[in-house]
Amino acid sequence: MNIVKRHNILPHPAVRLGAVLATLLVAGCNNGNGCSGCGGGTGTANLEASVSGLVGSRLVLQNNSTPLNQLNGQASNGNNVPLGTAKFNSSYDITVLTQPTNPSQTCAVTGGTGTIGNSDVTSIGVACVTNPPRFLYVANRGSGNVSAYTIDARSGALAPVSGSPFAAGSMPVAIAVDPTGAYVYVANQLGGNISAFTIDRSSGALTAIAGSPFASGPLPTSVAVDPSSSFVYVTSRSAGTVWGYAITAASGALTPLSGGVVATGRSPSAVTVDPLGEFVYVANQSDGTFSAFSINTGVLTAEVGSPFPGGSSPSALTLDPTGQFIYIANSTANTLTGISGLPVSTTVTQSPISGSPYPTGLTPTSIAVSAASNSVYVVNQGANNISVYKQSAVTGVLTALIGSPFASSAQPSSVAVDPTGNFVFVANSGSNTVSAYAVAPAGGALVPISGSPFAAALLPSAIAVSD
Repeated sequence: MNIVKRHNILPHPAVRLGAVLATLLVAGCNNGNGCSGCGGGTGTANLEASVSGLVGSRLVLQNNSTPLNQLNGQASNGNNVPLGTAKFNSSYDITVLTQPTNPSQTCAVTGGTGTIGNSDVTSIGVACVTNPPRFLYVANRGSGNVSAYTIDARSGALAPVSGSPFAAGSMPVAIAVDPTGAYVYVANQLGGNISAFTIDRSSGALTAIAGSPFASGPLPTSVAVDPSSSFVYVTSRSAGTVWGYAITAASGALTPLSGGVVATGRSPSAVTVDPLGEFVYVANQSDGTFSAFSINTGVLTAEVGSPFPGGSSPSALTLDPTGQFIYIANSTANTLTGISGLPVSTTVTQSPISGSPYPTGLTPTSIAVSAASNSVYVVNQGANNISVYKQSAVTGVLTALIGSPFASSAQPSSVAVDPTGNFVFVANSGSNTVSAYAVAPAGGALVPISGSPFAAALLPSAIAVSD
């Protein structure tokens, strides 16, 4: 018998090294690490964009109907901004899912389609422009109606809308326009209800929504709409509550939320929603506090420690564009309180901003913030003027603008800024007018627009701008 001996033949060292490298390469691709030599691996690539012009919040892009990272405010501008990830060797199609609000903007995508291959995609561009102002609405508490105007986007001049003023309820004292520019909501203090209107996007005319007015708590004082145009919040002065409603998307009609009536402090005077739609804040005039609530499907839950110290008889409040700082007008102390440490949480301490409280004029009653210029505007009803401050986006510190305060007409009651930050509008309850100002490009001074002030109805008390 012949016995054949079998010998194990070892491969050449170079062959063994190549096999090891190939194994490592495949493993790297399968673990999602980008590499140029994967050649059909199953990893993922980063989708990155160059973003410019973004000022508003809640911009959401999508890739083939899959939502990507939310982009918020000016901090999201720049190159190689991460949007999300996608698989190697797949097609991508980047489009806008949700346009930004506060202010309302329109963003467009370039270089948003292609095939990914085996490396990151960095050729996507996102450019945003702020939508110009189109209409202005003023609630007239003395005549129970709403004055409507078109806004000249170049000059800021106002012209009455055909059919204006439009009937509201008894003693309308607050007004809000939803971020889509589709609906107007008005708080009628003596009526104890909310008037709701659709906006004709061509003319600016208002049409009452079926079922309007909708019941609210007694003596409503303010109204706010969340950034997604899904919910409305209304404060009730005598009940010490805030009411939440769901907006019917197709009609604008309001439906009270189950569990939507929540206690605030005493005599709530103003309500606002943060730019991301995650928190609601309420100024409580009688106890000098502000309440903070988180939002869960529209329903509010008081934050631990709420309400928090505010100022003396707070009449109005607003947030900066990032939602990190809150400003409260103190009507009897003639000051503006600035507080940092928002959003409220157990891990963050709320504390006064350096220099707070800031002096205002006599009887400050309303506040507006321009996201475009980081400017804060306060109307002083007792002094017939407007205080203007520049805000540090990093610290929240306010610095009075040179030339501030600027004269208004008699008894200014409410202030609004157009989305571009180019114009400021003030309702004057003592003269039944609306003052319009251009914001000087150099320095930010308020310059009266030709024809200002413009006639309103009796006792204009609140004002809102629609794009």
